[in-house]
Amino acid sequence: FAVVGGGIAGVTCAEKLAAEFPSEDIFLVTASPVIKAVTNFKQVSKTLEEFDVEEQPSSLLEKRYPNIRVIQSGVKQLKSDEHKIYTEDGKEYIYEKLCLCAGAKPKLIVEGNPYVLGIRDTDSAQAFQKNLAQAERIVVVGNGGIALELVYEIQGCEVIWAIKDKAIGNTFFDAGAAEFLLPKLTVESQETPIECKRTKYTVEGSEEKERPPGASDKLGSALGPDWHEGLHLKGTKEFSHKVHIEILCEVKKIHLQQEFIQLQQTSLTFPKGEKNVEADEVLWPVYVELTNGKIYGCNFIVSATGVVPNVEPFLDGNNFAVGEDGGLKVDKHMHTSLPDVFAAGDICTAAWEPSPVWHQMRLWTQARQMGWYAAKCMAAEALGESIDMDFSFELFAHITKFFNYKVVVLGKYNAQGLGSEHELMLRCTKGHEYIKVVMQNGRMMGAVLIGETDLEETFENLILNQMDLSAYGEDLLNPDIDIEDYFD
Repeated sequence: FAVVGGGIAGVTCAEKLAAEFPSEDIFLVTASPVIKAVTNFKQVSKTLEEFDVEEQPSSLLEKRYPNIRVIQSGVKQLKSDEHKIYTEDGKEYIYEKLCLCAGAKPKLIVEGNPYVLGIRDTDSAQAFQKNLAQAERIVVVGNGGIALELVYEIQGCEVIWAIKDKAIGNTFFDAGAAEFLLPKLTVESQETPIECKRTKYTVEGSEEKERPPGASDKLGSALGPDWHEGLHLKGTKEFSHKVHIEILCEVKKIHLQQEFIQLQQTSLTFPKGEKNVEADEVLWPVYVELTNGKIYGCNFIVSATGVVPNVEPFLDGNNFAVGEDGGLKVDKHMHTSLPDVFAAGDICTAAWEPSPVWHQMRLWTQARQMGWYAAKCMAAEALGESIDMDFSFELFAHITKFFNYKVVVLGKYNAQGLGSEHELMLRCTKGHEYIKVVMQNGRMMGAVLIGETDLEETFENLILNQMDLSAYGEDLLNPDIDIEDYFD
């Protein structure tokens, strides 16, 4: 068995294979000297799981599983018809079954601009921290989890946040949830961050080389769920938060200082009020022109606009079926379109007919589940056994933290793909909790829970068993009725 990729999907897959086949050699090929391991795993409910992600030297993995061999090198080429992988360091390996878990890379708004930073792995987070220490104003582009976290954590620096949607965090929330969270962006003082549990391993010799500000290395796996803790995200100014959100716009063009001067356009200062639009006298290193016509100068731009599956090294000479999002299509047994080649995590696109309340999202939790399940499928195929679809693909369930609130999203939490045939129920206590339920034909299809609501298990059961709840009407979210006891 060979597994490519040292992120969560790859490591989970290799560990599971090593446990199932203690006498077989498992090769884990990874470009990075550190691997990502799941620690403090906790099954919160049937489908919800919480865990930390820790960077560890690969020797630790080999100690835990003596039959895992970590090969530290990038993959140059896959020859699937010969069952061979060729690594960057000039070696070749023959496999019987292969699982590709090479993850995804940040989708940068422009490639090769030194003032545009993509944040995805631990190295880019450090480069960002170094640049931020000298920054007075930055522009953040993107509206997913990383952008949300970033904007919340940055202090002492003006942030212009450009989003293409009407409301913040649209991958996880609707406008209501965004409204609930927004006051947290203007709170002056913040709770002191808890000490970060994650330890960092550096590779000898890698510290000395200075990286140019926008250098993106090929290496590095994605960041953990608490990546910003322990990083000192502070700019040069004395205030804590200063965020201005430009909605419904994208980046039209990026101008370097010289180009901007030749344009003879005006750029804007940081907006103080609604009406107050002043021209900026300061000369900035780089300027961002938005599709709404506004131009802002800044020290640098953070591109947090999602990821692209990392399929490049594997496509050449292999006839993979590729999904619309650029991932390798996999069937319900995590099998790609090529014999003996499986894929899991961010690199793959789920091409099976999904359960009505599950969808793919490139998240930590799904990388772990897919890696684990892919190993089970590889084992079953090797032993000639049949296997059922794993239960974790019955219901989309994800637990995370935004702005220091616990956030749980279940099922079709944003009514994904339900058309207009659905209704929403809300309960919100400002500064305390936000609960939204998506209903269709009297049945619960999804939910967003922000704060300590303790309703995740009840709602998970109601979505899974598709009970008809129309009799309860509005009372479903009535705070005076203990819904948990009701449906126990």
